Amino acid sequence: MLKKNPKKDRQDDLFRPRLENIIDCRHELVKLGALIDWDGLEADLSRFYCSDNGRPAGSIRLMTGLCFLKDIKGLSDEEVCAVWCENPYFQHFCGETFFQHRFPVEPPSLSIFRGRIGEAGMERLLEETIKVGVQTGTVSKRDLSHVTVDTTVQEKAVHFPTDVRLCHRAREALVKLAQEQNIPLRQSYRRKGKQAQFMANRYMAARQMKRARKKIKEVRNYLGRVMRNIKSAADRGQMLSPALEEALGKAQIIYNQTLNPKTKNKLYSWHAPEVECIAKGKAHKRYEFGCKASYATTNKSNFIIGAMALHGKPYDGHTLESVLGQITQLTGIKPREVQVDLGYRASIS
Repeated sequence: MLKKNPKKDRQDDLFRPRLENIIDCRHELVKLGALIDWDGLEADLSRFYCSDNGRPAGSIRLMTGLCFLKDIKGLSDEEVCAVWCENPYFQHFCGETFFQHRFPVEPPSLSIFRGRIGEAGMERLLEETIKVGVQTGTVSKRDLSHVTVDTTVQEKAVHFPTDVRLCHRAREALVKLAQEQNIPLRQSYRRKGKQAQFMANRYMAARQMKRARKKIKEVRNYLGRVMRNIKSAADRGQMLSPALEEALGKAQIIYNQTLNPKTKNKLYSWHAPEVECIAKGKAHKRYEFGCKASYATTNKSNFIIGAMALHGKPYDGHTLESVLGQITQLTGIKPREVQVDLGYRASIS
């Protein structure tokens, strides 16, 4: 379910002043909030919510307003929620009439909201920023036909991937899911796995590689035994949940890549399986762990008019057509001139 956007109510409160009476109406956030089409955003994004089932979520204006404020001020999810409770301009921007002392939703609701609306919903928010930019004169329609396109790596907040840590994390996740489904395990290896991981890290730090590889193999063997116990339970007729089947598939990839580091099918993070290892040829950072992303800006005003994630590490020249299609969809104008680097040489005709 979804809460409706707050409507303008002229009814006063005897004990609380209205926000518009205690803030400066010339503030940038007040002016920006008046230009955004909140009703249009609600109409376009409401389709991602069930109309008659579940706990009511925060309104579209609240969630989209927090996303805008997060990017404008460069804050994290937790920081923007904390500042919202202290800043009347933030609350007015999100549609509140009176000052609120408590945050109406939980901070994890922001990540849930982004996951719910997906790529299409985030493109709708970007489209709204472009409309406001054109409306305010920040970017002209003439600038939209001359763009610059380039790719970069959007890094994920993950630990540096090591075989011993990935095997240990996979075993812990499988043991937890198996216990939730009452699947009997011969041994969980909780104590032995933790001790073997600790000693492997100690040996690696001391550059005692033979001893370290022996401990890594122990951690891998513990993971393999837990996997075989779960598969045996499935062969005996035990029903596995989708979450356990997915975890089992990820654990199998980690189990295989530990002894074959040159395999292409690798997992670098347990909680973010989409993370890829990308080498951009940087002298100060040889490898980056995240996702390849493409950004498009106007040449003159440097206004962002396109952004998309590129999974699978594609060649830059093969992505230009889809990037230009997104720009045309968001702005309604097909670029006449596109400036790129030599990474796009194969797409230049």
